[in-house]
Amino acid sequence: MRTYLKHIKRATAAGAVILAAASLQPASAFAAPAPQPTGSPQTRVVGGTRAAQGEFPFMVRLSMGCGGALYTKDVVLTAAHCVDGSGPNTSVTATGGAVDLQDSKAVTVKSTEILQAPGYNGKGKDWALIKLAKPIDQPTLKIAENDTFNNGDFQIAGWGADKEGGAQQRYLLKATVPFVDDATCQQAYGSSLTPGEEICAGKLTTGGVDTCQGDSGGPMFRKDDAGAWLQVGIVSWGEGCARPGKPGVYTEVSTFAADIKKAAAGLGG
Repeated sequence: MRTYLKHIKRATAAGAVILAAASLQPASAFAAPAPQPTGSPQTRVVGGTRAAQGEFPFMVRLSMGCGGALYTKDVVLTAAHCVDGSGPNTSVTATGGAVDLQDSKAVTVKSTEILQAPGYNGKGKDWALIKLAKPIDQPTLKIAENDTFNNGDFQIAGWGADKEGGAQQRYLLKATVPFVDDATCQQAYGSSLTPGEEICAGKLTTGGVDTCQGDSGGPMFRKDDAGAWLQVGIVSWGEGCARPGKPGVYTEVSTFAADIKKAAAGLGG
């Protein structure tokens, strides 16, 4: 069992509480957000700074209160806990092309189909794909196909809460978090962690920098040897936000790269 999940899913290791990932920012581009359970934390990147327009053009905000990244121009990679099963679905609105969600130049596109990771049961396998009705004409984010880059410092970005229990953000925030190895992360979360399917990152000693509620499904990424952005993680869960000794937990993208590629092809992506 976990803490609060980062959408829904920045969960607590002490008791799995799934948040309703509502977006609290009243942007006209959003579809109506899901209701949020009474007393549950709202969720932005903690300890972050505002991203520049065009800095991370692959970033997408989803109307249920999650983040995502353009896997292809018409397929968004996000977290499994952000969606409710697989199949035709026109209820999600994706917003891209702007760091300011109220920017008149922001592009909004409806979903047509959702594919949740096969076998997802709330532990591990936290990835999903959302097919869009039309492409968002922005650069896409390449995913890691092996674990070569599952180390070092990672970039995180999102429109979620800037502090535990904080409000959703209008502007995209960014931050840098260091890799935390599986053994150290297991000391924090025990059997809640699924090594090989999840990767951890955060400032273990001091805390203070992390993803938070509303950042679920967004990418954790770094530069590859060619200097291109490469997605190594998907924001999944953690105990609170930016607490010392409680790093963020992310879906390990390289583990599921082949499955994601196959699933995206099946969506016509």
